[in-house]
Amino acid sequence: MANYLLDTGVVLRHLRGQRRTVHLLRNLGQGSRLAIASVTRLEVHAGMRPEERAATQKLLARLTTLDLDRQTADRAGDLIAARQRAGHVLGVPDAIIAATAIGYQLTLVTLNPGDFQVMPGLSLYRLDEQRLV
Repeated sequence: MANYLLDTGVVLRHLRGQRRTVHLLRNLGQGSRLAIASVTRLEVHAGMRPEERAATQKLLARLTTLDLDRQTADRAGDLIAARQRAGHVLGVPDAIIAATAIGYQLTLVTLNPGDFQVMPGLSLYRLDEQRLV
């Protein structure tokens, strides 16, 4: 099973050939399997440029896609509700990604740690976008 769950922004930067992101994912994947949530796969396809189709399919074939099941959906809904009670907004895609990471006990690799603050059970691998360009 995978040890890391990749957030959408990380996958997109890899596909766009940002050298440091490519290098980082190669290093993370050396001793671990890398995974994405099904909603990340959806977002990648939605943002894919026509000329990126082959490279996108090649990368996605190397990543484990974790499907949205009942438990993950329930956990995502609970995360959204908890953030609302605290006066914060959590979008559905981010809630599904966080719930997937928590449910599978994976470390979420993200450029946007602020989107995932104060979520019990969520382990983050925070990336600095300035250092990945």
